[in-house]
Amino acid sequence: MLLQLPRFVRSLCLALLLGAAMPALAIDYEKAFDDPAMQARYEHINRELRCLVCQNQTIADSNATLAQDLRREVREMLVAGKSDDEIRTFMIERYGDFVLYRPRMTAGNFLLWAAPVLLLLLGTFVGIRIIRKQAAQVNDDGPEAGKS
Repeated sequence: MLLQLPRFVRSLCLALLLGAAMPALAIDYEKAFDDPAMQARYEHINRELRCLVCQNQTIADSNATLAQDLRREVREMLVAGKSDDEIRTFMIERYGDFVLYRPRMTAGNFLLWAAPVLLLLLGTFVGIRIIRKQAAQVNDDGPEAGKS
């Protein structure tokens, strides 16, 4: 049945199958720890750190070489007895705040966090001003404007 399909359709099916298989390559199949609590900590930290190569994935989801190195680094730090905060602090000092998948709010990026609210307030203010101005123009024109 598949052999009777046009060559383009077969190629498209093959591309879709390969594309669907690619995310499976990014998963860290090995269990890093035998202890379930330590494994949970490891996975949690990996979900909090951004892959600096991919930028839209956590290091747990990325198969980039840097992400693999960061996972190994996290594993080694956990084995060394470092706390989650110590690991995050180390990564921030080494790579900056951008390494956090959900960046913390600091004075340096406060405007970035506040911008959506400020823009919403500004848009509401401008919208109210425009509506009031148009309503005032309609009232100023009054019924005499329609008689000419």
